[in-house]
Amino acid sequence: MYFCSLKLGKSTCGSKALLRLIPIPKTCISLLSLDNRKTPSKRKLSKERFSNNNKTNGRVFTRHEITKRGKLMLENIGAARSSIKEKMEAIIEKENIWTIPNILCCARIIASPYLGYLIYHEEFNIAFVVMLLAGLTDLLDGLIARNFASQASKLGSFLDPMADKILISSLCISLTCVDLMPVFLTGLILSRDVALASAGFYIRYKSLPPPKTLARYFDATHATAKLAPTGISKINTTVQLAAVGIGLMSPVFGFVGHPHLDYLWYFTATSTIASALSYVFTKDTYKILKKQK
Repeated sequence: MYFCSLKLGKSTCGSKALLRLIPIPKTCISLLSLDNRKTPSKRKLSKERFSNNNKTNGRVFTRHEITKRGKLMLENIGAARSSIKEKMEAIIEKENIWTIPNILCCARIIASPYLGYLIYHEEFNIAFVVMLLAGLTDLLDGLIARNFASQASKLGSFLDPMADKILISSLCISLTCVDLMPVFLTGLILSRDVALASAGFYIRYKSLPPPKTLARYFDATHATAKLAPTGISKINTTVQLAAVGIGLMSPVFGFVGHPHLDYLWYFTATSTIASALSYVFTKDTYKILKKQK
């Protein structure tokens, strides 16, 4: 019979593999005094892993220290975001949008639905006066913006043609509803305006530096692009305003259905098509602003 009191801890054999090399009868296995260290619980293991994973240069961080470091990291991230935002603000030009021309454009936009309402209810006399006032605001905003540098704005380069399109579209739709303008001409004018408006939204998205958020996209104080209408487009706007104006005047002065009106409709349609093509084949119709002046 063999007698053995081996310990398999770090102090003697150091490995269970050595036990396999020593012939010990099964009856004496109970005499072995093995290193019966208790297996640490799951909770203890998790704490050990937590400590080992949070050591830096041999130092163990407590939960309070880790929480404090996490808050510090969040503060640093917030400071970095603020710094990036300030740099982006320096790239994008900010301007004063509350100018007299812009206010006149907004007034024209607000008056357009009311003008359409008057025409639909056949209040042609009042509608004619409102249309004259709207045309007067169109002349004034351009005159003021050209002669006073402080009243010119990049937003106005988009807002002025947009106000004209909204006014003309409202007149066309309402005049078509009361059979004072042909359907084909109204459809052609609206199609062109929708295409130009879509292009304007795309240019705004393209010219806006990241991060591209809805708040920054619709912030009118951020000037990111400037529109330069073509010469044909300016002529077409005048022709369209004249066409809808004459169409509104026809019931007031009693020449509804006059044969010469047909020539006016076809001439307006031709200028509308030419204007749309001018934006396709003309370069530099818009300019993206990259640096603050």
